[in-house]
Amino acid sequence: MLKKGKLKLPDRLGILVPGLDDKEEENGGSEPVFESGEELEIMEPNGVELGHKENEYEFDLGVDDKVGDKVDAFRTRKRPDKDGPGHVTVREVIAADEKRSDLEYEFSQKEINLEKVKRIASMGVPDGGGLRATAWKLLLGYLSPSHDVWEKELTENRQKYAKLKEELLLSPSEYTRVKADAMISAELSSEGDVAGPLKRQGISHGDHPLSVGMASAWHHYFKHTEIAEQIDRDLQRTHPDMKFFSGESSFSKKNREAMRNILLLFAKLNPAICYVQGMNEVLAPILYVFSTDTDEQNAVNAEADSFSCFVRLLSDSVDHFCQQLDNSPVGILSTLSRLAKLLKENDEELWKHLEFTTKVKPQFYAFRWITLLLSQEFNFQSILRIWDSLLSNPFGVQDMLLRICCAMLLCMKSRLLRGDFVANLRLLQHYPDINIEYLLQVAQDLSADTSSYSLSL
Repeated sequence: MLKKGKLKLPDRLGILVPGLDDKEEENGGSEPVFESGEELEIMEPNGVELGHKENEYEFDLGVDDKVGDKVDAFRTRKRPDKDGPGHVTVREVIAADEKRSDLEYEFSQKEINLEKVKRIASMGVPDGGGLRATAWKLLLGYLSPSHDVWEKELTENRQKYAKLKEELLLSPSEYTRVKADAMISAELSSEGDVAGPLKRQGISHGDHPLSVGMASAWHHYFKHTEIAEQIDRDLQRTHPDMKFFSGESSFSKKNREAMRNILLLFAKLNPAICYVQGMNEVLAPILYVFSTDTDEQNAVNAEADSFSCFVRLLSDSVDHFCQQLDNSPVGILSTLSRLAKLLKENDEELWKHLEFTTKVKPQFYAFRWITLLLSQEFNFQSILRIWDSLLSNPFGVQDMLLRICCAMLLCMKSRLLRGDFVANLRLLQHYPDINIEYLLQVAQDLSADTSSYSLSL
């Protein structure tokens, strides 16, 4: 949805990030309890002013080069419990096997039929075998449809990411030492074993850790300390029920470190877009899927692949983070208006009840839905299934996302029509468990061209 600028990929990798005002939940993370007449804290869109920076890694938003105040744009919520062991029918097993065979066949071809991959993925990518990792990389454009160039493209992108980490995540002294060692090694190679005077590496006043100069490398390094601390706090709360993200094992620590690297690189590459609490939730499914790829080489390089795919995924909605664009055709308020319009076209009765009777506006609940791609509304396995449909939608992620958001309202129609402002806001901010396949079917059947939608509730 970038209108004025485009993300510059795959030549260089881009970025998205933010600054923060971490407010710990006073109730210890439990769901809030509302009483009649209690004033609710409304989740409204918060944005930051975005700047334009002349480097190849940024989103070019075409706005003034100003950085707004750091904001906490997202409220976190208690995530539903993990899926328990569900009943799987013979028909579902057969369907999963057929999809697995179809995807394996497609991925083995020299030229991959992306349209066919999209059709299969829209029905859900089977777990296991690294199929979802490959499918997502293809759907996000990280992998080319030409199978023969995969190894070359992956190698180049992974090398670029390694170079970014070396340049931007090392402290200035560490980076200087690495460069100096490389230079000395190169000189020794060119001069052979000829002995000569040792050369001392000098350091300028501007590169000293105590330098207060704005151009100092140390100034920029220390400036991101606050963002790094915020990221660390958020990562401790990322999917606490999953050993992949949570705990003190070397496995979970390695995964959190990978997420930290990615999010901190965002901050350093795009200082005009601050890190916002919740972006860790969007990154989590990508890193999980890529890290659990059965291809060992792909799993080892999951961090590098996740960085590029994370940027590609968010490039479609980066304008939602820009306060200056809130009222523009590409801003978050416009997207929320599209959701309200879609609901009105498919169920005017429910739209009127929410809009006028109870006055539950989309910005009170759907801002988080849309910006975080529903990553906080459902359990983890359901999120993966939903993202299969988001990424495979022929009209783009945002189109399917709005359809799913509208379907979420339609599936709760009877409860919403009975509820008042407090009850409805609580329901939508803490969406209940639902059959995901049914929800996605409702979303798929919606049409923006119809004035009504028949749904059995």
